Amino acid sequence: MSIPIKERWKDGQNILGGWLSTPSTVIAEATARMGFDYVCVDTQHGAIGYADAVPMIQAILLGNSSPVVRVPWNDPGIIGKMLDAGAHGLIVPMVNTPEDAQRVVEAARYAPLGSRSYGPTVAAMRNNSYLEWASENVVVIPMIETNLALTNLEDILQVPGIDAIYVGPADLSLSLGLPPRNNDGHPTFDKAYSKILKACELANIMPGCHATGEVAADRLEAGFRMVTVTSDLNAARIGYGIELAQARKETNNPASGDTLY
Repeated sequence: MSIPIKERWKDGQNILGGWLSTPSTVIAEATARMGFDYVCVDTQHGAIGYADAVPMIQAILLGNSSPVVRVPWNDPGIIGKMLDAGAHGLIVPMVNTPEDAQRVVEAARYAPLGSRSYGPTVAAMRNNSYLEWASENVVVIPMIETNLALTNLEDILQVPGIDAIYVGPADLSLSLGLPPRNNDGHPTFDKAYSKILKACELANIMPGCHATGEVAADRLEAGFRMVTVTSDLNAARIGYGIELAQARKETNNPASGDTLY
């Protein structure tokens, strides 16, 4: 059984993750078995619906990793359903204000901290004490990905029930007037990341971010505690490019790049 994310953080560990955009239990299990600490099922921008996500969560658990779900929006219905399906954590997009963050907590936490309805249909099959387990182990992770969220960052981090934040570099860059990618070296981008790291440290909140294999080590060195290394589609695109380039005896891999959605 995978080690819960919160337990890893308490032990001082950083965690590395994979990202899934395609509705496949086979790819989900294969990704989990590569040794990622968590695997995120992306139901926001990926081609994954609820009926796909339920068996993918099961496959990730079978592969001995922690299943995390990025929900499509800050909606209590889908947040509750993904947790009831067995997600160990939730990444919630476009959280721009402390009120937005409070809505996330309300949907993800049972009373008295939140108002999540009790009915963990699938999750409870794996844990006879699910109520206690969820209180101690479910991770709640709002996304910080706009200039407005940066402005309200300190207040967002003060909302009780938040464990971590997750930086979406593409949307954050767009909000800052930059191309939708990692913009390391640009003063505005670097300043935003530094602000996020400092604020999280002061608030004792775990900073997380979307990355690529190329920059993941730098993110960990900078202070991020949760870093997504790659996605299924990006890994396939790069891997196919390498194999095809080798077959053609080409020296360059045309598929390499910085895909962040």
